[in-house]
Amino acid sequence: MIKEKRKPELLVPAASLEVLKTAVIFGADAVYIGGEAFGLRAKAKNFSPEDMAAGIGFAHDRGVKVYVTANILAHNYDLDGARAYFRELKELRPDALIIADPGMFALAREICPEIDVHISTQANNTNYMTYRFWYEQGAKRVVSARELSLHEIKEIREHIPEDMEIESFVHGAMCISYSGRCLLSNYFTGRDANHGACTHPCRWKYALVEETRPEEYLPVFENDRGTFIFNSKDLNMIAHIPELVEAGIDSFKIEGRMKTALYVATVARTYRRAIDDYFASEERYRANMDWYQAEIAKCTYRKFTTGFYFGKADENTQIYDESTYVSEYIYLGTVSAVGGVPASGVTVKSNTAEDMSASDVSGQNGDGERQLCARIEQRNKFGVGDAIEIMKPGGENIPVKVLAMYGQEGNPVASCPHPKQIIYVRLTQTPEAGDILRVEKPGE
Repeated sequence: MIKEKRKPELLVPAASLEVLKTAVIFGADAVYIGGEAFGLRAKAKNFSPEDMAAGIGFAHDRGVKVYVTANILAHNYDLDGARAYFRELKELRPDALIIADPGMFALAREICPEIDVHISTQANNTNYMTYRFWYEQGAKRVVSARELSLHEIKEIREHIPEDMEIESFVHGAMCISYSGRCLLSNYFTGRDANHGACTHPCRWKYALVEETRPEEYLPVFENDRGTFIFNSKDLNMIAHIPELVEAGIDSFKIEGRMKTALYVATVARTYRRAIDDYFASEERYRANMDWYQAEIAKCTYRKFTTGFYFGKADENTQIYDESTYVSEYIYLGTVSAVGGVPASGVTVKSNTAEDMSASDVSGQNGDGERQLCARIEQRNKFGVGDAIEIMKPGGENIPVKVLAMYGQEGNPVASCPHPKQIIYVRLTQTPEAGDILRVEKPGE
């Protein structure tokens, strides 16, 4: 019976405070984030201590956990800074730390033993003896290596303590290197992937060189765009929730700590509904499969694969003719408040750390007429008369038309051309705080 199985946690990435709030609103059970150092996404926006405190508070108020990455492979010169960082985290009190390096693990257990530790996939966790080892050291959870099959994960589940948790990636980009421990970036550019500075050389185009003709580059063609020999498809396990649950995975992890709020909302909402549908009844889950697949394809992706879960990867898991993402929708912004527009000539200060709860930004326009508008921080240009879409956390996608737009001073405008411009929009249907506005790309 499904009800006897463990319902997995849905673990969603967040690159910023805005995206964390989106992840929480759109269905995450837990969110993982990085601070300004010691995580493996140095190019992500990441969290200042102030934003981290705000994000943890926002999530905890809604019953959602927050995990913080500290999963670099540390050198000696990292350790003093790591000590100071763990002291900061001790005060911020996230629910767990994600760590790969044994030295970093030892520091975390010494400085903040009250915070759970999860062992990162970067630690190459491929067998149940490794899981047992980390459990005996005090780890609560281990993230499985991406190279494991579901059969292997199930076998691990059968050989580890009942209260030890298994976390596995179920969606997102796949790294060409073993468990993500890449050396290509460091070799080509001097930027260390294991210190969070990966330049993604696996997405580059390569040529062939014959030993006796070192200056002669021989192109490898699948078509006129060349061949991208390290370019993996993205993982997508939305159609295999039953198998993942049967394997005994406790946490379904979404990859993407450098992705937009639209990406996070789309993936979180789709997996949230798929998991809930499956635990309600497998029939409902199967009946809604077309909706899951259609929705998951609306965010950016590089075609899809099931990775190693059903056997070793083969030539069908790679993309050979291009390195660009498929993207069907454009992110316009997230509704931060609903109410009126500011009085004409009065500037409303932007506060990106504000709570995404419904609030009244009431006021009147220059003609004294009260308008019910949504306040957003614009991410891409759109204008009056455009047909756009309200994306709601519960699963609805509502087509609407932009009836009017107002700038931060309350003056009517025809469009919002400036990045991160604060804008008030009146639509044919009023959205709610936390909803996302998006538009389908032309011609798609």
